[in-house]
Amino acid sequence: METLSRRGFMKQTAELAASTVIARPLLSFESPKATAQTTQVNTKGFFTVGQREGRWWFITPEGRPFFSIGLNHIDSAALRYRENAHIWWDKYANSMEKWLEQVRRDLLEWGFNTFTFEEYQWLNMPYCHMLPFVDFHQWEIETRNPDINSRGFEEWCDYVARADCSRFAEDPKLIGYFYSDCPTWVHIRELNAWKGPLFDPWRLNSQAGRKELLQLSSRYYRITHDAIRRYDKNHLILGDLYEARAPLPDEVIRAAMPYVDVLSFQCFSGAQIVNDKLGYWADFSNKPVLLADSAARTKPRSSGGSLHPNQHQNPKAYGDVMRMLQRIPECVGFHLCGAYVCNRVRRYGLRDEQDRIDAEAVKAIARINDEMAPWVSEQARETTLTRAPTTN
Repeated sequence: METLSRRGFMKQTAELAASTVIARPLLSFESPKATAQTTQVNTKGFFTVGQREGRWWFITPEGRPFFSIGLNHIDSAALRYRENAHIWWDKYANSMEKWLEQVRRDLLEWGFNTFTFEEYQWLNMPYCHMLPFVDFHQWEIETRNPDINSRGFEEWCDYVARADCSRFAEDPKLIGYFYSDCPTWVHIRELNAWKGPLFDPWRLNSQAGRKELLQLSSRYYRITHDAIRRYDKNHLILGDLYEARAPLPDEVIRAAMPYVDVLSFQCFSGAQIVNDKLGYWADFSNKPVLLADSAARTKPRSSGGSLHPNQHQNPKAYGDVMRMLQRIPECVGFHLCGAYVCNRVRRYGLRDEQDRIDAEAVKAIARINDEMAPWVSEQARETTLTRAPTTN
């Protein structure tokens, strides 16, 4: 495959389609080389990260390259509105396990291989888990910002890790842990303007202010990292899902780098924007990056010309982004912002309220996902793959 410049690849823009392609496992890895380092104390039998001539991959517990294709927002509650609750009872007998069996069949048939949801074990698929260390994410409009410098923050992080990580520590299906969804380090949205960002962005105009942010964010990532490693020495730390289009100071990423294994981003924009944002942080950090939440939707018009309330995934945009991510050598995956079942707030999904598949979108997305397997095979076939060494 011809190697193309990241900067030169995308000359045209497209609506961002969020689908993540995970390639089929193909090749065993050789002994690690000291090219990078994970925070894991132990990687044997667990997911980790590694490189092939500068190309980053997730590595499966069996030692094979893995490009994560995930689907977010898998929630059965959209099948329990008063108008459609009969589907939940008649088809799934009020059984979450029975419903998840259908979810698993769909995901595998559609070419997804990574799952983010609560009942992980029933699915028997690789998954990621989110740890609720903090609530200063851009969707949160009611909770005050945390006091990261307090003793209470340390105690809370230990509790979260003790409650969750101790349960997941030996599970080979777990890829790793996410933290907050789009933390508001220096940006806000209209609905949470009342509490402001965690750090005053005006203070970044001085060297002293930047030093203070570096110290604050370093404490945050050190405490969360240490809490996880007290109870789980085996799994990757995927960290916060940064809003790629919002202001994000270098100091925050620099602080995270020693304490996370992958830099994760949300980006709902055209493929060129995704290319520029992920490319910048990949170059800055020389670490694996993950497009952990992204999508583009289309709004079909009814015969009367008014916008239909529900939307559909845009397969063309999905494919544009997927092909672009192949040319970012640090990118290890792409997770589609679902939802699996359309609800009345999100207004889009691969199944609707009546549990019917969006056949046109699913067929195209599955084809794009399936095309990733030969690409991974070609990338991994001829060259030695190396694990990143652990901290110990």
